[in-house]
Amino acid sequence: MNIEQIKALIADDMATVDALIQKRLASDVVLVNQLSHYIVNSGGKRLRPLLSLIASRAYSYQGEHHFTLAAIIEFIHTATLLHDDVVDESDLRRGRETANALFGNAASVLVGDFLYSRAFEMMVEVESMKVMQILAETTNIIAEGEVMQLMNCHDADTTEQRYLDVIHAKTAKLFEAATRLGAVITGRPEAEEKAMANYGMHLGTAFQLVDDVLDYSSNSEEMGKNVGDDLAEGKPTLPLIYAMRNGTQEQSAIVRKAIEQGGLDYIDEVMAAIKSTGAIEYTEQTARQEADLAMQQLEHLPDSPYKDALTGLAKFSVDRSF
Repeated sequence: MNIEQIKALIADDMATVDALIQKRLASDVVLVNQLSHYIVNSGGKRLRPLLSLIASRAYSYQGEHHFTLAAIIEFIHTATLLHDDVVDESDLRRGRETANALFGNAASVLVGDFLYSRAFEMMVEVESMKVMQILAETTNIIAEGEVMQLMNCHDADTTEQRYLDVIHAKTAKLFEAATRLGAVITGRPEAEEKAMANYGMHLGTAFQLVDDVLDYSSNSEEMGKNVGDDLAEGKPTLPLIYAMRNGTQEQSAIVRKAIEQGGLDYIDEVMAAIKSTGAIEYTEQTARQEADLAMQQLEHLPDSPYKDALTGLAKFSVDRSF
């Protein structure tokens, strides 16, 4: 099942979630409305709420809480994007100017806070202590991941494991929550809940690793951001870590210098090191291993189009160009 078929399968549910998102974005404060609508409607894939809906449907959920949870997941994700772009001083996301580039850093941070607090308001409405516990823990771990990434910036001694720890906390944790909650609201046994959590964790890891690959092999029109942005920000992602570890002494030195200094002064030399060491292929292989692990977690699910969709999303995560 390809991504378009997956979107068609869940289109009615997503339309309900989109309407809920627009409704719950409403604020009496004009700038909150302007900025939050700008970022939420900026053409994202809505992958995390999509996952939440499909996981719920895979367990034949018939209630309405999955709509609320999907909107909450999207609000949390959007809040992290607003804060991320301020921290990274980014000016391009999804092919458009970032909110901080248009509205300023202060407004972006504060509206990110608004989205977080609105998400917590909505959590209470689900009236499930376990749901609140999972989402509260998730937002806390995401924040820790952001700080871990900040600590790794310009640190050329960042190991592969330290980098994967950042991915698990900063990116994959929200994927994990999105799929785990599908099992939680349908009252599935703990083993099935854990399997769905693991599916989301592996899927989110694969997704971020492919983003790392695309940063050095895509173009700004496809990716919606500038090629080499991670290097410019001094982020030691897996292709760079692998190139340093497996390149010549000269290659390792130039990649190290590029990470420590940031910017794109050495982009050509770094790209050459990444290519000659097979760093892209290694990162892609690692992502495929994660996607395979994700699909293995679905064995307990009964056959259905929704199970096929979860398998399709795992394949999409590593076969995409954007």
